[in-house]
Amino acid sequence: MKLRQNVIVTGGSNGIGAAITNAFIDNGASVILADKKEPTIQHERLTYIKTDVSSAQAIAYFFQEVDAQFDHIDILINNAGISKFQPFFELTLDDWDEVMHTNLRAMMLFAQHAAQRMKKTTHSKSIINIASTRAIMSEPNTELYSASKGAIVAFTHALAMTLQNYHIRVNAISPGWIETGDYSALREEDHQFHPSKRVGKPEDIANACLFLADAKNDFINGENLVIDGGMTRKMIYNQ
Repeated sequence: MKLRQNVIVTGGSNGIGAAITNAFIDNGASVILADKKEPTIQHERLTYIKTDVSSAQAIAYFFQEVDAQFDHIDILINNAGISKFQPFFELTLDDWDEVMHTNLRAMMLFAQHAAQRMKKTTHSKSIINIASTRAIMSEPNTELYSASKGAIVAFTHALAMTLQNYHIRVNAISPGWIETGDYSALREEDHQFHPSKRVGKPEDIANACLFLADAKNDFINGENLVIDGGMTRKMIYNQ
């Protein structure tokens, strides 16, 4: 009998994370959600463990609870992250540590803990790290957030090489403009600015997670999938 997939989603209570959580539940998986905020959805196959991902101790406790309730882990979606944009000359070490601990250190710790459990089984497993198109393009005063997301892309392909002998694939997704608020409030020019002629939705990222996590797509490894409606391919000249 085929085992039901157990999926960890960090930052899965709202926005992109909530869409990812819903997508995997809809596809028959059991989801273990790590977030400081309680999820708005309830489901028999959803387990919520309150977790501050910026805390190494909280992450260790999260996996103690996972071990007590689940006998295997198949998929990890490292989605948790915060945005913080400040003038460069006003950045402090506290700002740096807050973003790096939440966006990058947490990702490393979740991957480390999950991979320790994943490597005990022989079937195909998947880790998906949510980065950003700000890893490859920027606006002024975004150094902190962009640095964290750029590091995620590098971390992803390095980890893919490290875990290859354990049948654990590691990929990243770099979303562009994904509207997590009131989609109907967007202007027509917001949509037209994208080659795909619309702003992205959280479900666009969730669908990509399902694709990358599918064992049938195991030839995709160490990649960064950009999902931005074509914006990073659009050449723009000053008028």
